[in-house]
Amino acid sequence: MFGDTSTSTGRLMIAVLGGPAEVERDLIRTRTGEGRARAKLRGQHMGRPSKMTAALKQKARRRGKDRESVADLARSYGESPTAIYRTTA
Repeated sequence: MFGDTSTSTGRLMIAVLGGPAEVERDLIRTRTGEGRARAKLRGQHMGRPSKMTAALKQKARRRGKDRESVADLARSYGESPTAIYRTTA
C-alpha cells in the first residue's frame, strides 16, 4: 500500500522517507569537501600517484623542448598523450 506511488499516501511516504536520505547525502558531501580542503592545505597529493618519476618527467620536458612529438613521448614512456601534456606544461 505505501510502496504504491500512484496514490497520495504512497507519494507522501516516499517523500517522508526520502527526506532524511537527501539530508544525509548532503552532510556526507559537505564533510567530504571539508576533508579534501584540509588535506590540500596540509599539502597532501590528491588522486592517483604518477607512474613517471621526477627524473623521467624532467627528461620528458627536455625532449619536449627539443620538439619531439607528444605521441612519440607518450609511446616511449608508456603514458597517455594527456599525461605527457600535463608533464610538459
